[in-house]
Amino acid sequence: GENYPRSKMKKIYNGTYKTPFEKQVVNTPDKITRLGMARTFQNIRLFKDLTVFENVLIAKHCHIKAGLFSSTFRLNREEELRMHQDTEALLERVGLLGSRDEKSSSLPYGKQRRLEIARALATGPKLLLLDEPAAGMNPKETEELSLFIKEIKDSFKLTVFLIEHHMNLVMDISDTIYVLDYGKTIAQGTPAEVQNNPAVIRAYLGVDEA
Repeated sequence: GENYPRSKMKKIYNGTYKTPFEKQVVNTPDKITRLGMARTFQNIRLFKDLTVFENVLIAKHCHIKAGLFSSTFRLNREEELRMHQDTEALLERVGLLGSRDEKSSSLPYGKQRRLEIARALATGPKLLLLDEPAAGMNPKETEELSLFIKEIKDSFKLTVFLIEHHMNLVMDISDTIYVLDYGKTIAQGTPAEVQNNPAVIRAYLGVDEA
């Protein structure tokens, strides 16, 4: 069967699965952005030869052109200045302002992930899809990521849709959890409810029932 909700959520974001969202049919990337959806990828996607600042600025610039103006629109100097100021403010909020002039490829892995999330935040989302953000991270980076996600969820008033195999991270940051096993939903509920669910214990937590 289809790995739901993971595969459908990714299809919705990619525009290959039509679904109503806020009474509008979501079927194109620009419409998805305008409606307030953003995502990150399991494999980090950044402009490696550009600086931290430039990576976020490009995301913000593309969002404005896709969301508000035609493809022929050119920002005036005042708007460009405001966009630069907004980019600096965002970098400060996510703890990357001190690295603004570094190339993204030179950042430690954990900071690269943080930058990718910052690029998504630059589009002003209501819903942020994080696809296995802890992939490839060591325990310290994962702990820092957990704190970061909780901070941005509260600070930016976001709904975060997290796809993740790292159970400690899932339990730490989630309000509601859906657990899949071979594409089938085997449990849903609060972290406490899921943690004590026999099917989850068998499938993921590696503890035999008494």
